[in-house]
Amino acid sequence: MDGKHIRIMCPNKSGSHFFNYKKFHSIVLFAVVDAHYKFLYVNVGCQGRNSDGGVFANTTFGKTIINKTLHIPPVEPLLHRERNTPYVLVADDAFPLSENIIKPYSCDLNRGSPKRVCKYRISRARRVVENVFGLLSSVFRIFHTSFELEVETVKCATLATCYLHNFLRRNKRARQLYTPPATFDMEDTDFNLIPGQWRQNYDPDDLINLENRPRNASVIAKLNRDEFMHYFMSQLGSVPWQSAYL
Repeated sequence: MDGKHIRIMCPNKSGSHFFNYKKFHSIVLFAVVDAHYKFLYVNVGCQGRNSDGGVFANTTFGKTIINKTLHIPPVEPLLHRERNTPYVLVADDAFPLSENIIKPYSCDLNRGSPKRVCKYRISRARRVVENVFGLLSSVFRIFHTSFELEVETVKCATLATCYLHNFLRRNKRARQLYTPPATFDMEDTDFNLIPGQWRQNYDPDDLINLENRPRNASVIAKLNRDEFMHYFMSQLGSVPWQSAYL
């Protein structure tokens, strides 16, 4: 999951409600995506001045995570591990590390550290949502400038692009035109990153990341992430190319 600020012109009589940490007016697009680069959940319209945690907590999805009503599958051990581990969503530093949210270790990690490998594996998984937002911005050019529309109209326009994105990803013929081979980030035979073609038409100033803020995570959340780290370092959980990051 991830969230982005969408530039808008200052709404009339809105004061600083939409003025974000990057010093421009915005609303927030929060989304959860699947491994096939499709949106599973979208919330758009939160005022740009809200903190990252506030954006997440004010969405229906965020509330179900916090209240434990999302009906996530029950905990179970990772393959050939003993400790029960919950199913998790992958996020970045803009979101809290919690029982069902995992994000990379944020500290500087020395080569040879298992945490460094874990950080790579989680970041590699998070690349999917980064590609979805990047493709959305590079294809739908309305995101290349500030919306000069009423906020409700901006919400509708943004939701429309998300619906169109999913339609084009689901339709086999349309998918071949919308996302031909090499659209998304890939890795060569030596597992070096090959940037996706969407990056050629992408301006990082189009959709701005939510603000990253340090926060204290629970002991359980940290233990869950450590369990993934141990799994990634095991014979069954490792991948051949991760040794390049040791």
